[in-house]
Amino acid sequence: MLPNILTIARILLTPFFILCLFYDAPWARPMALVIFIVASVTDAWDGYIARKKDLVTKTGAFLDPLADKILVSSAFISFAIIGKIPYWMAVLIISRDLFVTGLRMLFLSRGVSLITSKLAKLKTVTQISAIVFVLSYMALKAITLINAEALLSVIESFNLIYYAVYGVTLFTVYTGLNYLYVNRKAIREFVTTSHDLS
Repeated sequence: MLPNILTIARILLTPFFILCLFYDAPWARPMALVIFIVASVTDAWDGYIARKKDLVTKTGAFLDPLADKILVSSAFISFAIIGKIPYWMAVLIISRDLFVTGLRMLFLSRGVSLITSKLAKLKTVTQISAIVFVLSYMALKAITLINAEALLSVIESFNLIYYAVYGVTLFTVYTGLNYLYVNRKAIREFVTTSHDLS
């Protein structure tokens, strides 16, 4: 089905995104920005199509968040390796997302669906926005034909990349804690049941 095809396409785009991010050529980082934006658009598109045409499947429910985590995690890990952000930010963001995804998959395997709050969707939007911001900065640095020295100077002088990702990191951690709080009843029942079975 089309939503699943778009989701798989997003996963397949990730290696090309990483390759362009690290490739030493003037066109590489602008291309990384383009690839990331295209991949992000498929995220919104596949969800919209799945809901509108009632094509929501278990496979799609599993693959869609996984594809998001692969793409976003790859971006933050790459930024840390390049030196644009501290490693601890990438570690916190990725750890939160992996923990919540693992928890959701564990509960789904037992037939229990956890509540996904609106904060989780806002978290994804803030993460993607921060990544696009960093990629845009890197793309502008690479494109010598565009005179963006004033803008680049402001970003560098005020350390905007650090503070943008710092804010996203704090919000990401908060949404993880909020996720546990919102689902505390289901988690408590799950732990109690598992303990009784043992």
